[in-house]
Amino acid sequence: MIAQVILKPGKERSLQRAHPWIFSGAIARAPGDLASGETVAICRADGRALAVAAYSPQSQIRARVYSFDVDTRIDGAFFTSRLSAALVERELMPIDSTAYRWVHGEADGLPGLIVDRYGDVVVAQFLSAGSEAHKSSILAALIDLSGAKVVYERSDADVRGLEGLQPVTGTLHGSLPPDPLEIEENGLRLLLDVKTGHKTGFYLDQRENRALVTRIAGQRVLNCFCYTGGFSLAASKGGATEILSIDSSAEALALARLNWQLNGFSDENIEWQQADVFAALRELRDRHREFDTIVLDPPKFAPTPGHVEKAARAYKDINLLAFKLLAPGGRLVTFSCSGGVSPELFQKIVAGAAADAHVDVVLEKRLAAGLDHPVRLAFPEGEYLKGIILRRAA
Repeated sequence: MIAQVILKPGKERSLQRAHPWIFSGAIARAPGDLASGETVAICRADGRALAVAAYSPQSQIRARVYSFDVDTRIDGAFFTSRLSAALVERELMPIDSTAYRWVHGEADGLPGLIVDRYGDVVVAQFLSAGSEAHKSSILAALIDLSGAKVVYERSDADVRGLEGLQPVTGTLHGSLPPDPLEIEENGLRLLLDVKTGHKTGFYLDQRENRALVTRIAGQRVLNCFCYTGGFSLAASKGGATEILSIDSSAEALALARLNWQLNGFSDENIEWQQADVFAALRELRDRHREFDTIVLDPPKFAPTPGHVEKAARAYKDINLLAFKLLAPGGRLVTFSCSGGVSPELFQKIVAGAAADAHVDVVLEKRLAAGLDHPVRLAFPEGEYLKGIILRRAA
């Protein structure tokens, strides 16, 4: 019989709404010898079991729910079943790419586990105590279900530290080729580095948004925080003739240049600039530059709720500068990937930036992550990526 974790009276309400996290302050008592990642039963104050979860003694998220069926056994068969169900869902999605997110953590009933597939290579992130404890079972299921030649681990996200886990990267199965991987997306060829690239090597969550930029791109495009050039290539495919792409990483820009060449685009239409984006935007403002389309896809400014106030200032700053560079009739495509910044707050921040820039803008569309990054209604924390398209009045 698995150990029981008893909640304080009234703290079962979030579980009854199918929210999968139990915070440390909700727990009345738990055995003192529970191991990191151990499977436990989450019980009401009266002892009635409510869920089966993974316990994390060092995290503020003290337990993450696997199942609200209290009779569920957490073993190899469980992980095979969940991974298989997630794979079937992705195969039914209209994804125009050879790469996709196979597992999106809590949204797929596998808390703390991220799995991305790039052709024959699977990249996994074990970000919670539970997923770490069951790594061998998960790996066996990944290999069996995918037939992938390589499974590579990128468990180096900061959130592992909150779980009391050290960063880990390396090959779990097979051997990575020495050259960058190549995928196809929306008719474009893209190279990526799963060993040292951001996240698992690429921003799969922006696939549909890159396709949208292809459809709406103007002639003059500014792509900020361009990384390996995904939005720049999308804009070029859409007919843009003057593209300025800015990123602080020399390594990312080197791969962006390779992606540009791989797709046969003219070097006359692109300028790559290694610079701090905030400083570069101010310089462009001082030079009175104008762009028909501006993409702002910055890194996570608010890694935790405690960083939201500082992040809000940063988001307002870059959007204010972007509005000053946006030509009449032009579009700003702006994003936040900070989980602590809600879609409502992000829109409010951008609206404040527009007001301070004295520009009249229309909200044309709200944006989110791709279909393979599902969001459960009971778990709004999963909606980390949000964006909006704004058109400046002509």
